Amino acid sequence: MKRGMWITRLLAAAVLGVTVGTQAQAGLLPTSVTVTPESGNYRWTYAIVLPTDMKLQSGNYFTIYDFAGYQPGGESAPPGWEFSASLVGPTPNLLNPNDDPGVWNLTWKYTGADIPNGQIGLGNFWAISSQNQPGTSASFTAETNRSSDGAVDRNITETTVPVGNSTPPPGVPEPTTLLLAGLGLPAIGLLRAARKKQ
Repeated sequence: MKRGMWITRLLAAAVLGVTVGTQAQAGLLPTSVTVTPESGNYRWTYAIVLPTDMKLQSGNYFTIYDFAGYQPGGESAPPGWEFSASLVGPTPNLLNPNDDPGVWNLTWKYTGADIPNGQIGLGNFWAISSQNQPGTSASFTAETNRSSDGAVDRNITETTVPVGNSTPPPGVPEPTTLLLAGLGLPAIGLLRAARKKQ
């Protein structure tokens, strides 16, 4: 009898696990990434969405891993978010993203009022990189809460990040061009001075 009871309980737990697993939805998600030249570097903009059955509360956050060429001071977010950069993590418990400890991770943490229901775009989040080449997908993790029961929801997915060597944005001269122009300016000045004396 005891053995039959254990088998019944295990089967019930398995069915419950499958049901919960199929109903669970991911937390914060990056839906698009755009790259635009900005002051000799590149602005990487991420549109972030809060899906259905999720809520956002103070302390929830997301991390974009291995953002090559990160340029401090050029990051931005909608009101109610604070930014930090670190070489390792932060990562929600129980998740195992790819994380190169030699490349910066970017994290935005929510500090605003609760958003009780999902299916909403949270706006654009961006950071500046010296790199403009999109690499293979990097890890993206987030921690939010389910709107149905308030339980913590942790998710991991992939997004695009900068890697590799940068190329100058359109209209920005190569360093060698600037050097040649700098060397030519004194010569032009001397030539003009010589003509005035004649």
